[in-house]
Amino acid sequence: MGKFTGFLEYDRVNPTKRPPQERIHDWNELKIRQSTEELSKQAARCMDCGVPFCHGGVLLAGMASGCPARNLIPEWNDLVYKGQWEEAYKRLIRTMPFPEFTGRVCPAPCEGSCTEGHILEAVGVNNIEQEIIDRAFENGWVKDNKPKNRTGKKVAVVGSGPSGLSTAYYLNGVGHAVTVYERNDRIGGLLMYGIPNMKLDKRIVKRRINLLIESGVEFVTNIEIGINVRTEKLLEEYDAIVLCCGATNGRGLNVEGCGLKGVIRAVDFLKANTKSLLDSNLQDGKNISAEGKDVIVIGGGDTGTDCVATSIRHNCKSVFQFEIMPEPPKSRQEGNPWPEWPKKLKVDYGQQEAIALYGNDPRNYNINTKRIVGNSRGEVKEIHTVNVIWEKDKSGRFLPAEVPGSEKIWKTDLILIAMGFLGPEDTIPNELHLNRDPRSNISAEYGVFETNVDKVFAAGDCRRGQSLVVWAIQEGKLVAREVDKYLMGGTVLK
Repeated sequence: MGKFTGFLEYDRVNPTKRPPQERIHDWNELKIRQSTEELSKQAARCMDCGVPFCHGGVLLAGMASGCPARNLIPEWNDLVYKGQWEEAYKRLIRTMPFPEFTGRVCPAPCEGSCTEGHILEAVGVNNIEQEIIDRAFENGWVKDNKPKNRTGKKVAVVGSGPSGLSTAYYLNGVGHAVTVYERNDRIGGLLMYGIPNMKLDKRIVKRRINLLIESGVEFVTNIEIGINVRTEKLLEEYDAIVLCCGATNGRGLNVEGCGLKGVIRAVDFLKANTKSLLDSNLQDGKNISAEGKDVIVIGGGDTGTDCVATSIRHNCKSVFQFEIMPEPPKSRQEGNPWPEWPKKLKVDYGQQEAIALYGNDPRNYNINTKRIVGNSRGEVKEIHTVNVIWEKDKSGRFLPAEVPGSEKIWKTDLILIAMGFLGPEDTIPNELHLNRDPRSNISAEYGVFETNVDKVFAAGDCRRGQSLVVWAIQEGKLVAREVDKYLMGGTVLK
């Protein structure tokens, strides 16, 4: 695939981003698109490797190895190298309905297991995927998937995040009448309110939603199932229900002072900012502003990075990011062999911006919060921390142990909790008496997706726990297949 000697002739060249000092003053996307000539070279690097681990889509050591959607990556790389962009688009959408999302926000486990990446630099799959779909939209190749015939069956999808949209896309495509319920005022779930605009422009999300509407999918906003409408009512009205309600039960910080004003969940911070940006360009005063504040972000993942970048755009006074885990190594270690996902240190866009603005990486590793202190008005003013080292206990588990004398007091006006999520909220599972797994997720076997209640299926983060957008989209595709089988006795979905 690609050019047989391309991996020897061309180095990996990542697309450049707009300079940090420029982009921190707006909410526009970061990436500068590459030329057709450069993209052809990057696709040419996809070698004739024999076994393309890039689309393996398996879990190794608990992490994705290869593309969970099983994208046919070498095939569309070959077509891009040859300049056959429309054919590359047709090949891409055979496995991925929304590449405009994954091309922008997926961490690219495909690249982590790229055969070329075993020795050299992996092929830049993520960027090529985004370029294929962007060109497809620009050239009018993307069409609605309105079915020729309707089956007369009705399906309710609860949640309009990536798994809900994927479920709706495939079930509508085979002729079922699909209604998607969303409790927020806009469709998109995590894609709309969980990811900042500079990472995923909301016009991209709305463009896809408009296509789904043209295809016949019905969306209902500002309705929370289990609150505004009882879940049992859906059971009466629909032939099947698919729960795609996400893992929105956030992990809290259980320390003294965690209830003070100014201690806020990251998801609430990001949602309020995006909603205000879309409603009024931040002029309605309804966002949670970090302007002029000393910000502490607790959590080292992507959401933490998004909080850092958002705070910088608010013109915060300072921003630091706390992570209880050790700093990742700069290269693969022996215990993390290819084709596992490489657990290496990376400097993401938020950290790049903080370094450019303040001169230092905002991340602090091996640090744990002891307590939070407020002022006389109940507002946060300090956070007290201690450094930790990781030691094995008698059973061989690594646990954090405090380092004596490492206590430190940090001045802060705003603390953002970005520590991940524990599972779905309880309202719907409790109302339907759904079985839960030990991690509180809805029990539904992968590949089958049926719950213990007839007609009720579950997919995405509410079933598997907090995970990647690409996993959510893949589960939406697979649950649609199983629902179609349930309704029709067979299916054409793969």
